[in-house]
Amino acid sequence: MTWQKRLFDLTIALLLAAVLLPPFAVLLIFLLLKEGRPIFYVAERMKAPGVPFHLWKLRTMTVVCEDSGVSGGDKAARITPVGRFLRRARLDEIPQLWNVIRGDMSFVGPRPPLRLYVERFPALYAEVLKSRPGITGLATLHFHAHEEWLLRQCRDAAETDAVYARRCVPQKAALDLMYQRNQSLCFDLRLIAQTGFGVLLKRLFKK
Repeated sequence: MTWQKRLFDLTIALLLAAVLLPPFAVLLIFLLLKEGRPIFYVAERMKAPGVPFHLWKLRTMTVVCEDSGVSGGDKAARITPVGRFLRRARLDEIPQLWNVIRGDMSFVGPRPPLRLYVERFPALYAEVLKSRPGITGLATLHFHAHEEWLLRQCRDAAETDAVYARRCVPQKAALDLMYQRNQSLCFDLRLIAQTGFGVLLKRLFKK
């Protein structure tokens, strides 16, 4: 990551944190009263091969003793009504501002992968993770909806893993590497704007 990109991330993250702090505090109180503890979902992700970090999100699912792998149709019943809204509006990702401030993530880049896929596809992720993982990115904008559709059809964890590894990992990596080859601050701003516009459209028109 260049110092210009890091400065851009830090500046935007601190400004957003200052603006969002009051409404986010209200949201946390609401979630505490409505959903109970824990409010946050903290999970291991990889920012480089062999370098894990803790990704912060708002919890959108019911709590179970053990949870692993990507979310597919086998986990759909665990998504709470409030969690479904948080996901659609991407409000569950607000805590990732902390990850950006810490330097674990950037605003734009590949979504941070699970360790098991980094270890399963080491050569691929060695290239993809030359870019700092991001909250949004080219793959998020152009493949996320299709990925959700693919995984929603899966009936158990084994099928979810197989579909994700065979169909999602290669497609997302191709888009992430395309972003890497064309990365610039102007491109980042464009992707951030497209993400914000897409979230707004979902909130306005999706039932």
